[in-house]
Amino acid sequence: MSFLPFYIPQRKNLNIIIVGGGYAGVSALTTFSRYMPDANVTIVDPRTHHIKITHLHETFRYPLQDFMVPFSYLEKKFGCRHICTELFATENNIKKWNSDKFITIDEEKINFDYILIASGASKEKIKKRNNSLDLNSFLTTPGSELLNNILKENNKIEPTISVVGGGATGIQFLFEIAHFVKRKNINCNLQLINNNERVLGRFPASLSEYTENKMSDLNIKSYSNTYCQKQEKNIILLTSKEKNHEFELPSLLTLFFTGNNSENRLSANSFGQAVINNKTLRDIYIAGDCSNYNSLGSNTMTAQSAVRKGRLAACNILRDSSVLKIFEPYLHPDLGYVISLGPEDAVGWIAKENNVVDGTSALLLKEIVESQYDLLLATGMDTYIM
Repeated sequence: MSFLPFYIPQRKNLNIIIVGGGYAGVSALTTFSRYMPDANVTIVDPRTHHIKITHLHETFRYPLQDFMVPFSYLEKKFGCRHICTELFATENNIKKWNSDKFITIDEEKINFDYILIASGASKEKIKKRNNSLDLNSFLTTPGSELLNNILKENNKIEPTISVVGGGATGIQFLFEIAHFVKRKNINCNLQLINNNERVLGRFPASLSEYTENKMSDLNIKSYSNTYCQKQEKNIILLTSKEKNHEFELPSLLTLFFTGNNSENRLSANSFGQAVINNKTLRDIYIAGDCSNYNSLGSNTMTAQSAVRKGRLAACNILRDSSVLKIFEPYLHPDLGYVISLGPEDAVGWIAKENNVVDGTSALLLKEIVESQYDLLLATGMDTYIM
């Protein structure tokens, strides 16, 4: 068993429930396995697989299975139990769990010492039609298959595909589609609908400039300061923020990547413990995109922050069960971010936001970061530098 600072065990078999098997939940699981291998850990997640959701844009190149890890594998590897169902971590439910010290799933009463809520953030609600997709569409079907099926049904000579959202996810999907249709010799127009003045608006302007130049090289049209109202059959309805008028554009297919909903995040103190109505719930911890920590650490809804919050929350659960009860505050800053621009290009920053990397250097950095998570899944070893 590895050494954890400020942790002197009193018990070897804590009963822990992790609600959500995403990046934060799996990071917590590997942490428990490393420092308390005899803990009874139950993961509650409605899927059969842990999905590396930040890789879904790559399913235009690779099989979806490459980014899926069966929970049955995690059960064997880390000695946990997976229950395939969904728990809704509302404030009322959390307060009830905290009071009862158990949850009930399919008439089974599951006692716990601690619960870690890592269920992710809710998505912006979109009125979907048959010719529109969002990130959830790619959780079960690879991008190449989705796009091929739609194009097969199309009788237009040169269809237009729209991507709504100029953040990291929208940009990554946009470039993957551009390279996919180029490889397949598909005549297709691409357009980006972005409600900000520039793409990648929360990143340094130099990243936006590099990305927009690459979009121009691929003949991708861009509509900035523009809101998408809805997708109709073969058209998309838009509103210009500057001119305050509505207009429409051709669009056989529209992909919506409008981001996570940040309004309903759960509050936590600097140690990861849930705070409801100004009351700290000592046995309930929160991590990942669903959490907003009252601390100096990064609250960005990224895999990087989710992994770090999951690890810290798990460590503090163990410390709370120990003799000393000395907690570690969440102070992890954003150490960098890399956005894929297709299979052979990327752009991002490392260490400081003005330290921009692009091209081969950014691709190499991206591969290093991804290998860290693969190592965490394969061995439980935390080698994260970002």
